[in-house]
Amino acid sequence: MATILLVEDNADEADLTRMALSRYGHREGVHHVTDGRQALDYLFRQGRFAGRTGGDPRVVLLDLKMPVLDGLAVLREVKSSPHIRHTPVVMLTSSNEAADVRAAYAAGTNAYLAKPTNFADFLQSMKAVCEFWLHANEPAPPSPR
Repeated sequence: MATILLVEDNADEADLTRMALSRYGHREGVHHVTDGRQALDYLFRQGRFAGRTGGDPRVVLLDLKMPVLDGLAVLREVKSSPHIRHTPVVMLTSSNEAADVRAAYAAGTNAYLAKPTNFADFLQSMKAVCEFWLHANEPAPPSPR
């Protein structure tokens, strides 16, 4: 099963996202962390994730505004790493501000998705994310570590 790393500090938003992903067959393959530091620890297999086994996520769903370390800082770290820079990162955020969209693309996001406020629209967005990033997209081969 494909792995999704969900980086979301709001518990309700995380629950809704997991619910939407489970509708499309991705209940078990989602790992959730609540801030940017945890996301980097997970991706770089450090801190409490130092013993993590298995491959890298097929896609990271990354919130923009979070405590500890925001989404842009996480994105910059991911895209500057030779080991994980090919991991697709989708900014999944409530902001549709032009400055936030520009900043995310400048930092290397693969896609930017402003969360729809209507749940049916949100479900459709998550379906599109699953269909493209987990089924249609050919992931880069793992980099040697």
